Amino acid sequence: MDMTEEEKRTQLDQARSRKGSLSERLVEMSERFLGTPYVVSPLGEGSGQDPDPLIRFDAVDCLTFVEETIALGLSTSWEEVERLLIRIRYADQPSYAQRNHLMEAQWIPNNIRKGFLTTVTRRYGGDLTHGVWKEISERTWESKSSRQLGLTGAERPIGKYGLSVVDLQDMPAIASRVVSGTILAIVREDRPYSLTRISHVGFVIQKDGRTFLRHATRTFGKVVDEDLKTFFSRNLKYAKWKVVGVSLYEVAAPPGGSAKPPLEH
Repeated sequence: MDMTEEEKRTQLDQARSRKGSLSERLVEMSERFLGTPYVVSPLGEGSGQDPDPLIRFDAVDCLTFVEETIALGLSTSWEEVERLLIRIRYADQPSYAQRNHLMEAQWIPNNIRKGFLTTVTRRYGGDLTHGVWKEISERTWESKSSRQLGLTGAERPIGKYGLSVVDLQDMPAIASRVVSGTILAIVREDRPYSLTRISHVGFVIQKDGRTFLRHATRTFGKVVDEDLKTFFSRNLKYAKWKVVGVSLYEVAAPPGGSAKPPLEH
């Protein structure tokens, strides 16, 4: 966050020159964010409805931390980072209306379609995995919190969106097998007037024989490595909006080159 533009370029070039898997690059890039302050919704489009910067590294929330880490991990040059971030954050063009605001309805399916994500919950959870749904209807958009998002007409997703989930109490049994750099999404109980069930995301990190969640968190006010068992224990105590489980996603390099326009499937 304190680097000059030239220092950022040098650090990225050095990271890219070292051999390693994508998961290893994600671990390395995400580690550079440790200690970065947590700020709600620090990114925008630079103008218009959300004039916050399109890209910045001095503040993150849980999702922008994940998005920027993916862009850095996949990029082949400093110039490519912003182009990749746009592809990850938006359905198409970088506008507020086309931003992937909703996890189940937009961010996850759009990034799976583009080739940035693969669902791996069942790979790790096996028979512990089950399906849940988030249904968004016209009635859902009538709630105060939904209207506050500022989307209208065709900008509002309508439909039923599925997730593969492992219950929170079952996760400790499989957590040590999850590869570092895997995205972990927290899934809560369904609320008919809420647009999403996913409330938090971060990266699973394996180190020193322990499993951590590397995440930007309001609880600590910054990006931290939190012992996953401690994190789960804390989440099990939430009574107002109960946490029911976890979904897991592997980051992938999209077909045809990382910075090229999205492929149609």
